[in-house]
Parts: sequence; C-alpha cells; structure tokens
Amino acid sequence: MTLSEFLAQHADSDKLLNEMQTRGVVTAMAAAPHVISPSEWLPLLWGGEEQAPFENHEQFEDYANLIVDIWNEQRQQLLDKQWHWPEGCALDDAEIVNQATRDFAEGLLQGWSLTRDDWEILMPENTESNALLGGVVLSISLLYDPETALSTMEAQGAEELAQFEEIYNAMPIMLCGLTHHGAALAEDQERS
Repeated sequence: MTLSEFLAQHADSDKLLNEMQTRGVVTAMAAAPHVISPSEWLPLLWGGEEQAPFENHEQFEDYANLIVDIWNEQRQQLLDKQWHWPEGCALDDAEIVNQATRDFAEGLLQGWSLTRDDWEILMPENTESNALLGGVVLSISLLYDPETALSTMEAQGAEELAQFEEIYNAMPIMLCGLTHHGAALAEDQERS
C-alpha cells in the first residue's frame, strides 16, 4: 500500500497532513544531520496532537511503516545524491509553482523547525556552512510562498520568474549537498 492509498482509504486521514506535506516533513527528517527517532516527529504529521488519529493500533502501525519506508528511501537518495522532487511537484506558468510543490515546501519547512537546533549547532552563524544552510532554507521558503517573494523582488526592480526555475531545478543538488555536509559534521562531532 502506498501513502496516497492509505490516505484515500482511511476516514481519519483528514486529520493528517496531505501526502506532499507529509513527504516534505519526512524529507526534512531524512536530511537531518542526526537521525531522530520517528516517535519524536511522527506527531507532527497529525498536527502535533498527543493522540494519533487512527481507529486502531494496526492502522497506526501501517501508517508508521509507510512513513519509515519513505524516510529510508529519502535518506538513501539524499546520501547517494539521487534525490529528486516527488512526482507531482512542478513549476507552473500561472502560479510559479504548483500546489504540490507548495505543500512539499511547507512540510519541508515544518520538518526543519524540528531539526533547527541540530543544524545551528553544527553550522553556527558566520560560517560557510551556515551560509549553505541559509541558502537552502531561503530557497525552500521562496518556493513555499513565491508570490510574496516575487512582490519583494519587483519592489527592488527585479522581475525574474526564471530565478524560481533555477531555484526549483537546483533544489535536489542543494538538498543532497546539505545532507552530505550535515552528516559529515555530525560524524565528526560524534568522534570528538
């Protein structure tokens, strides 16, 4: 069973993040420099509530297994530098990016919020590493809310929709690079 099939079959799925938001959160957790137990971040997928919105333990187990499988796949793709946008994410001529891309970026930002401290300890302010991290997070933010970003750019005299295409196309490379760098820094920290 896929995540989309699970969400379509379960009545309580409206209490869960949608598929792209979920994939964004899971990708952020897979990119994190330190592996964080799913028990710490799974509640984010249903709004942080203490009680999971499932009818029974088997449903929860099915859902958790799907999420862990996605995490494993994403982590491997990020470390192998093979990660790519999920199917359905795309640029859009009228809206700059489509809703799936916005949802994915929203989930990615939510996931970053849980791992922020880990990133900032490994990549402190005023370092090249922090500049890399800032660039990735800024790019994700631009893809989450491109209209605001475009308005700001227009106010400064730049009207380049092509910049969003560059950001979108560069995101796989940036995210893989950040994951690799974070994992190397975390490994060095553990050895110290």
